[in-house]
Amino acid sequence: MKVILLEDVRGVGDAGEVAAVADGHARNYLIPRKLAIPASAGNMKNLEHHRAMIRRRQARETSGAAAVAERLSEITLRLTVKAGEAGRLYGSITNAMVADALAAGHGLSVDRRAISFPHAIKALGPHEAHVHLHKDVEATLRIEVEPGAEGEADEAEA
Repeated sequence: MKVILLEDVRGVGDAGEVAAVADGHARNYLIPRKLAIPASAGNMKNLEHHRAMIRRRQARETSGAAAVAERLSEITLRLTVKAGEAGRLYGSITNAMVADALAAGHGLSVDRRAISFPHAIKALGPHEAHVHLHKDVEATLRIEVEPGAEGEADEAEA
């Protein structure tokens, strides 16, 4: 079945493209989730309208992601966690902890799955995280891990 993709779909194609997919994949996944529409004669006539609509939406999303990336590049996120005497953490800093600290301290809503670390954060000191905000926009977030008192384990402050 041929469909017009309304969103980027991994393994299928980019938004605005006409793609040939299995009938079941189109009927059960792409069309119900509004990721694609059937490539009927009427929809093919309106293809340029769909492409213009997709380009406008993607431009809006890219500019919004760029603004968030700029804010993230200015932030040094301070996380206070319980650590041992040698500066080793009891556990590690997770992407969920970083997302929660950004939401609580800076009002930025970032999906935890968009946050990745070049290496696991298991020690005190400065670290970096990469935040994938959009297909074309990625930001680097500075993280400062500080030791906390015994009762302050896993508490994040901004």
